[in-house]
Amino acid sequence: MTPDQKTLVTATVSTLREHGVALTTHFYRRMFDHNPELKNVFNMGNQQNGKQQTALALAVLAYAENIEDPSVLVHAVTKIGHKHVSLDIRPEHYAIVGRHLIASIGEVLGAAATPALLDAWATAYHELAALMSGLESGLYQQAANQAGGWTGWRPFTVKQKIAESDEITSFYLYPTDGGRVAGFQPGQYVSLKLFLPELNLFQPRQYSLSSAPNGEYYRISVKKEAGNPQHPNGMISNRLHDFVAEGGLVELAAPAGDFTLDTAKPTPVVLVSGGVGQTPLLSMLEHLISTNSPREVVWVHGSRNPQVHAFREPVAALAARHEQVRQHIFYDQPAPGPGQEGHYEGIVDLNSLNGGTRLPAEADYYICGPAPFIRKQVQDLAALGVPREAIHFEEFGPATLSV
Repeated sequence: MTPDQKTLVTATVSTLREHGVALTTHFYRRMFDHNPELKNVFNMGNQQNGKQQTALALAVLAYAENIEDPSVLVHAVTKIGHKHVSLDIRPEHYAIVGRHLIASIGEVLGAAATPALLDAWATAYHELAALMSGLESGLYQQAANQAGGWTGWRPFTVKQKIAESDEITSFYLYPTDGGRVAGFQPGQYVSLKLFLPELNLFQPRQYSLSSAPNGEYYRISVKKEAGNPQHPNGMISNRLHDFVAEGGLVELAAPAGDFTLDTAKPTPVVLVSGGVGQTPLLSMLEHLISTNSPREVVWVHGSRNPQVHAFREPVAALAARHEQVRQHIFYDQPAPGPGQEGHYEGIVDLNSLNGGTRLPAEADYYICGPAPFIRKQVQDLAALGVPREAIHFEEFGPATLSV
């Protein structure tokens, strides 16, 4: 990009702050009108709830704000790259997106979108697309080159379907071709694709892998969505619960994601989760146990009540068998009767653990759950003096959280 083009892009920052979501909403509407086949690629649930429009608006704004040095966005770019690979996004998709994005800028800004401005944004987009395509090409190569690896979509058979609580069911997925499965880093996810008759579309959704790597199968643990069953995300999860039985087929993309356990560090690990957010942390816990890691592990989990608390007994059994593992459980509605040691009433509050004194020194913290849950835990840890670089978190869905 020329200096003049960078100046033009920077000049749109204030407009993007104020009207970014209007721009991205127009963009998605335009793209799906002209290329309806892409509705099978994008998660329409995130379109319906506005998360995808917001996430894209924030990404475009961040790129414009840092056009002089996009390298500062490397963490965000890496996270997006993993998500794209999990959805089988290819270079040809960038050409389609770019065409509709530049056209949308012109249509939304009107007379303010001068030819020079549109040319500047087109150049900026092509440079970003080249950066993303290069990153994703490397991720595709890594996925294909490892034992049991693949790219694109691969059929899997549900060999076991096990209820873990009143709301969460685990699906044990084996390759239909009889081959091995690729290894993965504890904390990663897979994209699963199902045909939804209600929408007449194939729809993808990411599910965290909830077991340690084993080379034979993947386990996902899925919450049934009771609040809005007609929401596309609810449709995918509920279809798994209601219609996909043992012996059923699903399609998976290879494991992806950058929210992963640092297995090289010797530091203690604190795993903090809310609800179904425990799934990637279960993979981390099982990995630490299965590899005989001596690292101290503190498991902190919050659930509404014991009935919806998935993996309650398996985690308790691990804590009982392994002295380096301690657990703290929070219930909004505890079971009647005398309380158990390590059980608390209310939302997860790390300050309840003796003002944080039960948290190990120099630990790494991994947090997963809804955005408000993550925000509270990060703020509480900061107040306890935990360094920001020791706090790692994952928000399910398009990343819109900054704490």
